[in-house]
Amino acid sequence: MSEAMSFDLRELHDAAQLVYRVMPATPLYPWPKLKIRAGCKVQVKHENHTPAGAFKVRGGIVYLHRLSTNAPGTSGVISATRGNHGQSIAFAAARAGLPATIYVPFGNSPDQNSAIAGFGAKLVEFGRDFDEARHEAFRVGAIQGWHFIPSFHRDLIAGVASYALELFRDGGELDAVYVGVGMGSGICGLIIARDLLGLKTDIIGVGPINAPAIAESFAAGRALKSASSNTFADGLATREPSEQAIAIICRGISRFVQVSEDEIAEAMRIYFDDTHQIAEGAGAAPLAALLKDRQLMSGKNVAVILSGGNIERSRFLKVLRGETPSA
Repeated sequence: MSEAMSFDLRELHDAAQLVYRVMPATPLYPWPKLKIRAGCKVQVKHENHTPAGAFKVRGGIVYLHRLSTNAPGTSGVISATRGNHGQSIAFAAARAGLPATIYVPFGNSPDQNSAIAGFGAKLVEFGRDFDEARHEAFRVGAIQGWHFIPSFHRDLIAGVASYALELFRDGGELDAVYVGVGMGSGICGLIIARDLLGLKTDIIGVGPINAPAIAESFAAGRALKSASSNTFADGLATREPSEQAIAIICRGISRFVQVSEDEIAEAMRIYFDDTHQIAEGAGAAPLAALLKDRQLMSGKNVAVILSGGNIERSRFLKVLRGETPSA
């Protein structure tokens, strides 16, 4: 791991305490219907129960706290998102008393857009996808003198990794954890926490077949861009991975599983049927991967990270009717 991304267990616990000033630890539940369906003990880490419905908010809390402490003259912050990262920054910036501008691509989820604006951020639509929105946000931030917040940064990881501390504390001897991968803060926080705790749990990354950049980067051992990220699991729709994230992923995970759009939609229905939880596509992808690995995981103690419960009603109704939404 690069020196810039490393931190010790004390810093990780300190970051967790910052998070707990704002929100409690999230539940970890072993759901019996999922156990029957998957053929193994399935513990769901409910990051859909945070104030923004995803683990991203933990990173925003820590990042904005440290920014306010270390750069008290900051006039405003700017970032780009498909949703959960933007909610995180909007939520934390409002608590820190800083104006926030969040860029999203055209056609972004109306539910995510309204949630970001609801936390008090200015929402700007730009570009065809996340990466085009990100480049424009960086450009505008430089002109305006606003602090640009990336989607991958050690302070974000330190905050997000607090969910991993809770998971490893409460989950017993976990054989494997399945986690979705977008820009990488969630899986990297999991890897770092596991290693700092000296555990041997297999970490399995998950992404859509239609957004192959992370999978192809893992296979190649280096960050590779992809031509498209045409998935309705928008939190996992990455075309340009972080080199630092890929380096941590390549040394820290056991496997990477790709899932289809239909498999993601089916996992959303299963979450609703078996746990009565609403999961967006990105949140359901880890369960889709576990079900795909049913034979490999037979009889084991497995956790899946449900991060992302943000989906508009019309799209979720389409999923419940047995359809697969378009990107």
